[in-house]
Amino acid sequence: MLTFQQIILRKFFILFFILFIAVGAITYYWLKEFYISQAKESLKQSLELITFAIDNETKLDILAQKIKTNLNTRVTIIDINGKVIAESHEDLTKMDNHKYRAEIMQSNEEDYGYVIRYSNTLQEHMLYIAKKHTFNNHTVYIRLAKELKNINSQIFSLGIKVLIVLILFFIAIFIVTYKINTQLKNETQKIAHFLKDLATKKKPTYVSSDFSQEFFHITNLLTKISQILTKREKQKTKYTNKLEASNKQKDDIISAISHEFKNPIAVINGYSQTLIDDENLNPNIRNKFLTKIYKNGNKLSDLIDTLRLSIKLDSGQMSMNFTTINLYDTINESVENIKLNYPNREAIITGDKEITIRADNSLFCVVISNLVENAFKYSEDEVRVNFDDKALHVIDSGIGINKNNLENITNKFYRVHENSWNNSLGLGLFIVSNIVNLHNFSLNIKSEENMGSTFSVNF
Repeated sequence: MLTFQQIILRKFFILFFILFIAVGAITYYWLKEFYISQAKESLKQSLELITFAIDNETKLDILAQKIKTNLNTRVTIIDINGKVIAESHEDLTKMDNHKYRAEIMQSNEEDYGYVIRYSNTLQEHMLYIAKKHTFNNHTVYIRLAKELKNINSQIFSLGIKVLIVLILFFIAIFIVTYKINTQLKNETQKIAHFLKDLATKKKPTYVSSDFSQEFFHITNLLTKISQILTKREKQKTKYTNKLEASNKQKDDIISAISHEFKNPIAVINGYSQTLIDDENLNPNIRNKFLTKIYKNGNKLSDLIDTLRLSIKLDSGQMSMNFTTINLYDTINESVENIKLNYPNREAIITGDKEITIRADNSLFCVVISNLVENAFKYSEDEVRVNFDDKALHVIDSGIGINKNNLENITNKFYRVHENSWNNSLGLGLFIVSNIVNLHNFSLNIKSEENMGSTFSVNF
């Protein structure tokens, strides 16, 4: 396959050849007609001068020789019957009758007779022009002739000059075309390299050209396409990373769920198997085993309820039942339920016992329970629960949370690796945050490592 430059050069040379032939032919025929016309006019003027010079005493043969010498032109004088009576170049006795020559017959009807033909006498193509003239009561035909080879030599000489001009012109055109072609080649190569880099994901984002308006628009369009593709590639990479993170998170979730479910199930299976195998087991030990089975069954139920609640909150399917609740009673009830699992811990509740808020009682109990249980799990001193008509604060003096974990602590299934923050599934504060948002409240967390944390629900 030819290159773009080779195609342009081939087309140029074909066009040059066609134009050269066409211009050459047109120029040749135009110049030929021009010179013949000029020669014809020159012979006419010479004829007029000769007719003025002829009088009754003129010797025609002498006149013919003078014209030959002075004008370098062949002259033939013919009588009315066609007989040559004077000739400048040949022996008139050997010449044929000229009565029926075309130029002689035409001069009978018009002012001049004109013809181009081959002369057998001189063996040359000649231009003939004849005029009918009367002197001394005699009618004669005066005919002048000029060799066409002189005209052709003039045409050839001028044609050479025109050819040189044409060649110089086409050389200039060729140089300009070559330069333009080189620029086009450079521009197309630049675009080709850009597209190659784009295809191989080397991520070029910009290409420009000021060679022409067309190239400017093309490179602008390519730049926009490149930027779009780069943006999509970044989005794809971001989405892939997100999927990878999501898959890792799912693996962690499955691992966490498996771990959390495995322990209670193992306890239930172990104690159940012991009860089945030993029918004579001591009643006190039997009751102790049954209690363990019951507590672990409740633990499984709580885990399942937590997962179901998180799914409902995440999908926006949670229905709300707003009522006016007494804030102190709700806090106290939630704290007492939590203390069943932490019998040796204290929670100090401080606030106006008459304060009420509009909330879903069961969901708001979940918020308080999660916050108080977290405080119990990750601190050793008493936990303080302060409230007023603007906010609820759960304060502990435990291990605290570092800044990196603080930003993500309310994300679903997020767990602080060093302390398994919230609960083992990483759903506690996610549930709290969503319930708070459903109430159009806000959750604010302040914490310092080894200094404790404050969880505030702003009404």
